[in-house]
Amino acid sequence: MVEKEQVKIMARIQPNASRNEVLGFADGVLHIRIAAPPIKGKANQELIKFLSDILGISKSNLTINQGLTSKRKVISISGLTQNQIIERSQKQ
Repeated sequence: MVEKEQVKIMARIQPNASRNEVLGFADGVLHIRIAAPPIKGKANQELIKFLSDILGISKSNLTINQGLTSKRKVISISGLTQNQIIERSQKQ
């Protein structure tokens, strides 16, 4: 099995928003609003689902590496280049 290339991105998450949306990239950090509350991992689950939808990839290609209980997270994304991630996240 060929190992997929992984891109790590820094993300700043704002839980309890009125809706899920990408605010954009600033200083190399992806800013995202998530409607779910930060209780029992609900915001993290919603973040993975939302990113999967907007990037057009499977949820299994997304992993939160750092920051499970923090607003700042490091997310690994398999199967896309950094440019593809930026491009797709800005189209939503």
